[in-house]
Amino acid sequence: MLGLKLPTDPRWVKLVEDDLGAILCDHAWCEQKAASNAVSMIVRYPEHIDLVQELTRIAQEEITHFGMVVDRLRERNLTLEPERKDHYVNELLTFVQKDGSREGRLVDRLLFSAMIEARSCERFKMLSERLKDEELCAFYRDLMISEAGHYTTFISFARKYGAGIDVDARWQEFLEFEAQLIANYGLAPTMHG
Repeated sequence: MLGLKLPTDPRWVKLVEDDLGAILCDHAWCEQKAASNAVSMIVRYPEHIDLVQELTRIAQEEITHFGMVVDRLRERNLTLEPERKDHYVNELLTFVQKDGSREGRLVDRLLFSAMIEARSCERFKMLSERLKDEELCAFYRDLMISEAGHYTTFISFARKYGAGIDVDARWQEFLEFEAQLIANYGLAPTMHG
């Protein structure tokens, strides 16, 4: 379904197991950034009221997920560390069109968002199947389902608002770029690390 070209190396889960505090802190901030991304798109494209309504729902859900991850930290007597840069996301952002038509920029922003959701979904699935902590397995299974829904939403809106754009071809370009990018990651206990 996700079409990812390069799966995460299963050894990444061992890095996560060895430092649950790092992954939970990083994951919390990823949820906050996802909420901010949705709000940012609302500000940029207010004329698409159906998109605004769906992005509002996603932003609310993502900030709720942030709180849920913070709860997991607290339950384990761990501290929410300061936010760190997400190099994967920043590098992926370089692939997004900065010029061209308004529609083209919207499509790219939606595909960028779909790409992050797809990779997160894949990693949540892996965590839900391989972590030793059963509570976290169930937690990540639920989040995997949510991320899959966000992925589908972003792809659907890209197709809806991509009149005159070969959205499927552009998605394939994103998948190829992301595969080259993710090959450099998976070496740290972070969501995209």
